Amino acid sequence: MTFNPKKIRALILDMDGVLWRGEEPIGDLSSIFAETKRFGWQVILATNNATKSIQEFVEKLASYNVEIEPWQVINSAQATAYYLSQRYPEGGSVYVVGEPGLVEILGEKGFNNSEDKPLAVVVALDRSINYEKLCKATLLIRSGVPFIGTNPDRTFPTPEGQVPGAGSILATIQAATDVVPLVIGKPNPAMYQFALERLGTKIEETLVVGDRLETDIAGAQELGCPCALVLSGVTDEEKAWQWEPAPDMIAENLTQLIQELKYLSQFDD
Repeated sequence: MTFNPKKIRALILDMDGVLWRGEEPIGDLSSIFAETKRFGWQVILATNNATKSIQEFVEKLASYNVEIEPWQVINSAQATAYYLSQRYPEGGSVYVVGEPGLVEILGEKGFNNSEDKPLAVVVALDRSINYEKLCKATLLIRSGVPFIGTNPDRTFPTPEGQVPGAGSILATIQAATDVVPLVIGKPNPAMYQFALERLGTKIEETLVVGDRLETDIAGAQELGCPCALVLSGVTDEEKAWQWEPAPDMIAENLTQLIQELKYLSQFDD
């Protein structure tokens, strides 16, 4: 499908590496979101970050003077909870290697965190990970309990540099169990499909923006959405141009991308 900037009606934005690094915003987020509103683009945020609840993301954006409704936020924890609810509609126990935001979102779908006969082991980024958690997860998976990962991101960007992400923990448990996890988040395109349903837009009308080639861009390309890579996160320019097929747009950051998209949208087909 040929990318046509004039057709874009909505943006699906990643967060880590696109909107911020750790707690440090990338650019003037208030002005960026005001500009998207002025241009008439709808916005949904879709992140592999499973550490926060939806409300925590809303509050974090509010701290940068950006008003977002809860329906505009989708994360891999939410997608994982949705997957589990489809497979186990009655809910039940799951053993979680993850943070309180993930536990809260799973709980909203009827899944409590317990090592007692769990339906699945759910693994995400856990910044309080310890050997005891790794052992429990390993023994459960080796006993036949399904192994589910929220996302495969090996690292995530902070102001100090890249630090271990959920994918690093998944790799550790995979090495200990010889079991490959079922990963729900990007590059699985399910999150983008969910976002399109909420937006009510078509694939060719929705631009996916991310900073990671193997998740954000790969997932968008698998679904067929136009996509843009920003270099403000984990991907440098050399790797960006080596990716096949190339992203439809490459920009230094979201501010530059919005300006370029506005400029390109002025021209006739």
